[in-house]
Amino acid sequence: MEDHIHIDRQDTESGGRYVANVSNQEAEMSYSRASPRLIIIDHTSVPDALRGQGVGQALALHAVEDARAGGWKIIPLCPFMRAQSLRHEEWADVVQQR
Repeated sequence: MEDHIHIDRQDTESGGRYVANVSNQEAEMSYSRASPRLIIIDHTSVPDALRGQGVGQALALHAVEDARAGGWKIIPLCPFMRAQSLRHEEWADVVQQR
């Protein structure tokens, strides 16, 4: 299903969030900007009705693709994002493990 999930990025001066609206349910991954070249993903929230459909994975992948395109790195403070980044060694170019 994750190929069909539309994700928007909403930026603020200090951070932002990635938002997916699926079946009138909102999932999000929020981040704070530590510097112009570093974001900290601090929270992922997927409603129970959307769990197991690849929504969280799609949010994580979108963040990684944005980091690659924008030339910044990600610190995965959020437990979900950290677990995803450990499963995806191919993300090591943009995800900094502590």
